[in-house]
Amino acid sequence: MIRTLCTGLVLGLVALSASAEPLANKLFGAANAPAQGDPMPVGSYSRGCAAGLVELPETGPTWQAMRLSRNRNFGHPLLVDFVQDLSQEVTRLGWRGLYVGDMSQPRGGPMTSGHASHQIGLDADIWMLPPPRLTLTRAEREQISSISVRSDDQRRVNGNWTAQHAAVLKAAASDPRVDRIFVTPPVKIELCRNASRRDKAWLQKIRPYWGHDAHFHVRLKCPKGASFCQTQTPTVAELSNGGSGCDESLNWWVTDALDPSKQQPADPDAPKQKGARDYTMADLPGQCASVLSAR
Repeated sequence: MIRTLCTGLVLGLVALSASAEPLANKLFGAANAPAQGDPMPVGSYSRGCAAGLVELPETGPTWQAMRLSRNRNFGHPLLVDFVQDLSQEVTRLGWRGLYVGDMSQPRGGPMTSGHASHQIGLDADIWMLPPPRLTLTRAEREQISSISVRSDDQRRVNGNWTAQHAAVLKAAASDPRVDRIFVTPPVKIELCRNASRRDKAWLQKIRPYWGHDAHFHVRLKCPKGASFCQTQTPTVAELSNGGSGCDESLNWWVTDALDPSKQQPADPDAPKQKGARDYTMADLPGQCASVLSAR
């Protein structure tokens, strides 16, 4: 009995000690300005931080940063340049510019809400809403919402989808700085359906994933010389061989993936996996402590 009580007390103290560690997302979310120094992404897109990030100006001739209250319009200089370049390119495709959603926090790191990634200054969300104007006030940018291009049954694109959306995605994917672009699965299917046989190479970068019906998520490659940045490998074996990802397996996203009877039930005894909002500083690369404490 005494041994059981002592064991329980020790386990309780260990749990209390672990819970007392501050969460990394609270620490990085409280940082209002970037860490000075050379731009350096540290770690992976979903477990890392970044020094030397710069702010995308709130408004430019062909873009506006949205939801400014979140303070997430920061990125590696390459990302800021990419966003500005793409915003100019889309004006030749029929859009006035871009509404830019979340990029990264001033020092990257895990966020208190929303994304698991966007942690090293190389991710940006671009709204699917073609800007009706680029003179929104700060208040309007908090209230306006993007549009979904996915049908309610999640199996196809809806009436909001246009040929201009396809052209914008092709322009983004054709940029050599881009590693991949996440879209709602019906968009990938629609792009594959309409692409010509001779013009599918860019589709390799377009990846289907949940939750991207109102924006597309651009992820840049690790910059040259960024020795602390962890490069991703292709998520689909077929893509590593230069394919477009437009094979039969793509239909899984709008068939079996949406059928509850085809899903494996969760194991109630499986240990809980840590997510981005559970990380403490010990879960991040060691350099992130310096990024957080730097001026």
